[in-house]
Amino acid sequence: MEAYHLYNVVPALFTFIEDLTNTYIRLNRSRFWAEGLDDDKCAAYSTLYTALQELSMSMAPFAPFFSEHIYRELRALNPNSSDEISVHLCDYPVADESKINSMLEAAVGRMNQIILLGRQKRNQVKIKVKTPLRRLTIIHKDQALLDEIKKLENYIKSELNVENVEYDLDEGKYISLYAKPNFRVLGQRLGKEMGKFAGLIKKLTNDQLVSFDESGSLELQGETFNKEEIEVLRETREGHDAVSNSLITIDMDCKLDDVLINKGLAREVVNRIQSTRKSSGFQISDRISIEFEADANLSKAINENQDYIMQETLAVEMKSGIAGETHEYIIDGFKLVISLKVV
Repeated sequence: MEAYHLYNVVPALFTFIEDLTNTYIRLNRSRFWAEGLDDDKCAAYSTLYTALQELSMSMAPFAPFFSEHIYRELRALNPNSSDEISVHLCDYPVADESKINSMLEAAVGRMNQIILLGRQKRNQVKIKVKTPLRRLTIIHKDQALLDEIKKLENYIKSELNVENVEYDLDEGKYISLYAKPNFRVLGQRLGKEMGKFAGLIKKLTNDQLVSFDESGSLELQGETFNKEEIEVLRETREGHDAVSNSLITIDMDCKLDDVLINKGLAREVVNRIQSTRKSSGFQISDRISIEFEADANLSKAINENQDYIMQETLAVEMKSGIAGETHEYIIDGFKLVISLKVV
């Protein structure tokens, strides 16, 4: 900022906005929409207020009008505030390093990686996120980091739709490491000795590769290698459904049974009811009555998960049989007809 190099500042701000909207706001929707005004809801809104206020001040030098709009809208929420009347009268924000929690930041970063790997695994086995899975195991050798990730467990369960989360320190049970030399880079440097070192690289043990993956440097017979020259690859061990990157490893139980499949169908029903609510112009807080008809398999899934469906859609009544205006859907090949009315 001192040199006004916006190409350094703006990308960082976009990254922050992305994290704020797609991580903090999206993952905390239930806190924002909770009934009443308890301490947790106040904390969620207070954190968001502070983040947006600091953001408006940070953007003010190069987005003056937009920053002013955000700042004044926030200030209107607190008319008795002693804050300056304009963002351009405020001092530029200075970081309070005493409030930095490095371990929590690392855990949130790993949480995002866990979610990405979980979705990747679901895509591999072709199981939609709406279908719950029984278990997810998070594997990392740092117990302190796993303890911090455990505090974020509810977010992981919600995002990946898993019923239980377990933790393990032993990555070697799930993943084997192997090395692949970069022949293009190493060939130019090693010349005729390339073949000898390629053999040594391929024979590296799992412990050696773990050490190299962490340090980024490896010495073999007087030659030092870096990660551009040697690629560490991960392979799932037989009997597991693990996926991994250089930051974290997860193992997902991808076996489905009728209970899990029916829970997935129930989530699809919730999705169709919510879409119908929206297209019918209902208010978010409206309580509704639901009438439905469905094919036998889908009807069974609805009956098994009726309490969940009613809770998610703010329904006070749900019964079989149609009397009002109908809306028809096909869910995984099963026919669903619903009728909604505000109670």
